[in-house]
Amino acid sequence: MTTGGSPSSTGVYYDVSWDNDLSPAGSDCSTRGALVPFNQTINVNANAGDSVADINPAKLPRDPDNGCSVVYPHQFLKVNTIYEVAHAAGLRTAVADKHPSYEILSGPSGTGVDDFYGPEFNAAKADITKIIANDEFKVDAVLNEMDGLSHDGSAVVGVPAIYGMNFQAPNIGQKFSGYVDGAGTTPQSIATLGTLAGTAPGLAQALDYVDGAIGRMLSRLEANGLTDETMIILTAKHANSPVDRSTLRWVDPSAFAALVNSVEPGLTAQVTADTMALIWLKDRGRAADAAAVLEANAGTVGAGTITSGAAVASLFAGQLGGNPGRIPDIVVQPVPGVVYAAVSSKLVDHGSGSAEDTHVPLVVVEPGRKGGRTLSCPVSLRQVAPTVLRALGLKESLLDAVRLEGTQRLTNGDEC
Repeated sequence: MTTGGSPSSTGVYYDVSWDNDLSPAGSDCSTRGALVPFNQTINVNANAGDSVADINPAKLPRDPDNGCSVVYPHQFLKVNTIYEVAHAAGLRTAVADKHPSYEILSGPSGTGVDDFYGPEFNAAKADITKIIANDEFKVDAVLNEMDGLSHDGSAVVGVPAIYGMNFQAPNIGQKFSGYVDGAGTTPQSIATLGTLAGTAPGLAQALDYVDGAIGRMLSRLEANGLTDETMIILTAKHANSPVDRSTLRWVDPSAFAALVNSVEPGLTAQVTADTMALIWLKDRGRAADAAAVLEANAGTVGAGTITSGAAVASLFAGQLGGNPGRIPDIVVQPVPGVVYAAVSSKLVDHGSGSAEDTHVPLVVVEPGRKGGRTLSCPVSLRQVAPTVLRALGLKESLLDAVRLEGTQRLTNGDEC
């Protein structure tokens, strides 16, 4: 949404991944191949923090080709962002998201976001009540920005040209409460799993909270006379699966490493698994062998489709090469209903290529445009980025990924 690109151009496949060209955190860069954990684990305190200053450099991978320097999230990104383009054009930018690691949105320069706020939510990860409170921090930040203030309200800085936030409450509501029915028409009113059983607000309350929060933002725009000059985009980074709880099957992701290592001891470099498994190997030449073992044990790991070697690139805009040092060696798309997690830990997760994981709502309200027409055609969240730049009067081609992947902006014309 902020680059216009897929992992093939951005070089980012998930928040926790692997890079064959970097060196491990805390090392002297004498070896290559490193875990890249750009989530809460890189914080000084995994349960706290809201800024780049709360990231512990000792926990970051290192670059042996750049003096063994640490690699911050923004330096890991291979292409620029809408924030970078807008900032370079002299426009103010702001963003509020769920970890300090989301400073990646500043882009490779590290300067794209003028006002970054990333209140860590890890301590509230399984508590919908606490996650709503964490979301409210970000809502307050946006309301302050609508008033022309910094996110904390401490300074008058002017209304940003691009600003926004994410809500975690619906995601947590789905993970620990879910829907009453398999069609996903009725959200649960209270949580029914884990530490929240029968006591805490559920998905229905999370959605009600978000609805009210968005209403407050729209009211503030109206009160400040900004409605007619503000494009509003409401969407989701991902969906979650399975919606139908009767299809849920938990598979312990540790099974992957055990099977891969049966090909060669220590062969597994990294397994990242939620509702898809991305697997990196220390010896990339053994991908076919490891994939064959996984195929032979497909039932054990809940695999539907196993892709390995060069074929993986086709899943990620393969014509670009997928950033060779970073692309996974094996990708496992599970059968519907599989969640890679400990038994009874969560009802849903995300990350796969299934329709339930990838089909999300997308609402765009543009001043001066009349609605009423319906176009039936597939669109991608990648198209949000060039659409935002066009709204700001900036060239879409200023985005690296747009040039590399030929990403088109969203249209409300007569044809898709």
